[in-house]
Amino acid sequence: MPRAPLLPLRNALVCSVALAFAVLAPALALAQAPAPTAGPSQQMAAAQAGFEALPEAERKAIQNDLIWAGQFNGAVSGSYGPLTFRAINAFKGARGPADGLLPPAERAALAKAAQSARDAAGFKLLADDKTGVQIGIPQKLLPKRDVTPSGGSRWQSADEKVTLDTSTTPPGGDDLAAIFEKAITVNPNSPRKITYKLLRPDFFVVTGETPTGRFYRRLSAGPQGLRGFSIGYDKALAPTVDKLVIAIAASFEPFPTGPVPAQPSAIAGTAAGTSAGLPSLLAPAARSNERYGVALALNERVALSASAAVDGCRTLRVGTRNAKLRLKDDASALVLLDLEGNGAAKPPGLRSEAAGTSEALVLVAYGNDAGKRSALALPGQGAQAGGKPALSAPLQPGQAGAPAFDRQGRLVGIVTDNPSDKILIAGVAPQRSYAFADAAAIQAVLGKAGVSLPPAVASQELSTGAVVERVSGAVQPIVCGL
Repeated sequence: MPRAPLLPLRNALVCSVALAFAVLAPALALAQAPAPTAGPSQQMAAAQAGFEALPEAERKAIQNDLIWAGQFNGAVSGSYGPLTFRAINAFKGARGPADGLLPPAERAALAKAAQSARDAAGFKLLADDKTGVQIGIPQKLLPKRDVTPSGGSRWQSADEKVTLDTSTTPPGGDDLAAIFEKAITVNPNSPRKITYKLLRPDFFVVTGETPTGRFYRRLSAGPQGLRGFSIGYDKALAPTVDKLVIAIAASFEPFPTGPVPAQPSAIAGTAAGTSAGLPSLLAPAARSNERYGVALALNERVALSASAAVDGCRTLRVGTRNAKLRLKDDASALVLLDLEGNGAAKPPGLRSEAAGTSEALVLVAYGNDAGKRSALALPGQGAQAGGKPALSAPLQPGQAGAPAFDRQGRLVGIVTDNPSDKILIAGVAPQRSYAFADAAAIQAVLGKAGVSLPPAVASQELSTGAVVERVSGAVQPIVCGL
């Protein structure tokens, strides 16, 4: 994304692995298991503090081992959240309190169980000489090795019902956004169905299914071009292969900077042959007393957001600037914020017509990336709930106020709900319906304050990346001090 106004968003959009598997029914069932009822917030805060005091390599090793133990379906990021909390408790079962902690004996048991599962699958990290990627291959499931027609590597099961391909494209070809658009295009006459799609500046993930199979595709962009992998498999094998796909995706490194890492030791995070006990996750630490949201700059001094993003805030910051509440509209659940100092913003045009049911939309929001607030694009769809405008999207806490745009880059509404769904499926929030202030509600609030947005100009449809490029300068994160 060229030009200075886009640089903050581009930098913020540099992300680690995100594993999106809406196709994983077993994972969904696990992710939605009820949380402990005895003080889960306090227990999780204590467990999180202890977890984050561990070295990064050990934090990631625990999450990797939880994947192989069949309990974790998230990104191996080293960050602690509800999914890691639940996974640890699920692994412990009745052997101890549901406190999200791994005492040394339980940590050793987890590492042993994970290694047994790896050995059973013949899982090995490999450097692919055809594409340059590093990737984990379950060699007992995929013993056949070949070359794809495009020159990548192919691994298959003996009966060819599971196929994993790697790919590489040198710089100068189609860009990532263009390939993503092709990947999610579905022919009305085809039985292929897209079950999840996620585009970020440096990678995309697309999952889907046919009447008899499932597929997962990931493609990453870097200085060396595009590198990725895809896996397709028979639906009848889903109970086994779904879990292996999570492990394969967690191992994938498109542009490795060093040799293949050593295979996990019997106790991950401990040097082989040492007898020193692993630390238990107990030490409490103070957490920042903040809440987050998203705002849309209407001009250099005024921003639009949702009440849910600013209610109860003692201090407010929009981007790098302090902000104060200017107007709160209870009917629409929208707010206008005055921004201190000077800034530049190129607001999008406001579309006059409401979003159609099932109309494809693009949301720009902010999410947690290894402890930092990073911008991201999310897929959405227009909807109705109780006769009122709504929006279906994979939102997480801290994304109230996220603006939604049509495929021409025109503003169609603001998310007014404060998403509370901390459950992630393989690192990504599930698609749910949220309250939505449409163009008419936005126009009414702006009229009360004497503020206006430029009228939207119809144009040709844009790719998701082009929509983000057009609107990114106006979308800002909110930090609410409580």
